[in-house]
Amino acid sequence: MLYIPNDSNDPRFNLAFEEYVLKNLDMDDSYLLLWRNSPTVVVGRFQNTPDEVNEDYIRKHGVNVVRRMTGGGAVYHDLGNLNFSFIERKTAEGIDMKLFCNRMARALNGVGLAVEVSGRNDMTIDGRKFSGNAQYIYHDRVLHHGTLLYDSNLSNVQAALNVKPDKIASKGIKSVRSRVANIIDYMPEPLSIDQFQESLLLQLFEGGPVRKRALTEEDVDKIAKLVTEKYSLWEWNYGRSPAYNVSNRGRFGCGEVAMYLWVDGGMIRSCRIHGDFFTARNIDDLEQGLTGTEHSKQALQKAYHDVGVAEYLEGLKLDEFLGLAVGPGTA
Repeated sequence: MLYIPNDSNDPRFNLAFEEYVLKNLDMDDSYLLLWRNSPTVVVGRFQNTPDEVNEDYIRKHGVNVVRRMTGGGAVYHDLGNLNFSFIERKTAEGIDMKLFCNRMARALNGVGLAVEVSGRNDMTIDGRKFSGNAQYIYHDRVLHHGTLLYDSNLSNVQAALNVKPDKIASKGIKSVRSRVANIIDYMPEPLSIDQFQESLLLQLFEGGPVRKRALTEEDVDKIAKLVTEKYSLWEWNYGRSPAYNVSNRGRFGCGEVAMYLWVDGGMIRSCRIHGDFFTARNIDDLEQGLTGTEHSKQALQKAYHDVGVAEYLEGLKLDEFLGLAVGPGTA
């Protein structure tokens, strides 16, 4: 494994940096990135940005809004939050969160913490979440990244996001603030975030030498080009809100799924699917596969099997799909 140092706090550069490493560097080695962002809401790939952010708050406080290439839900970053990325050849079929979460949990336990891997993509201490994780598969490669709330302003975490009541209810807690924690509160001895990062780095290399790979001038130029052509664009970070006349959402085993359909003449003319789910498939293919289907229970039952909806949305059941596509109580 090679560690690639990066001192940037610009979220556009940092997300472009991840994508560049994933898609361009030689995979004879795996890569580790540790990075921090200035105050930013990072939106999941499949989310509808206006639904996820508190626009008044981010405008007033100058908070960045950037979309990442992985699925999952929106998260708030500040300089008290340390992000990590593992980039390597994939060894599992589809999404495998536990593989990387367990690796990071062992390293965190090595610095004196009592970390547990819980849920589909979380790490916790004393039952409180300090890390959310996400993945993206690119050909035979995988990017796994996550947050480590070390000394973040937890009030800002709640203020910057539009956290939906059903997500809070599903966790059995009263608020975002009550379910998240900062790592620093559980450290056996207080460390600055820079000291914590150095200690964690040594654990990830299991006490051996930290092998490094510096970014070249060519690397930086190509990352900057990706920033300009993708991560700085409104079209990527916000995109147009979907046009629809049928809209339903729900929370399922795979996460939140919202379906927006434009139905005309009894036929689905366009389809958009948003949510905080994860998928190893191209969601555009599912949207296109449902477009052109008759908007009826019978036709959608057939489409569910023909298009392979459950393969895109991690086991979404037929009755759940019909509830989204036609409406509750239709199964």
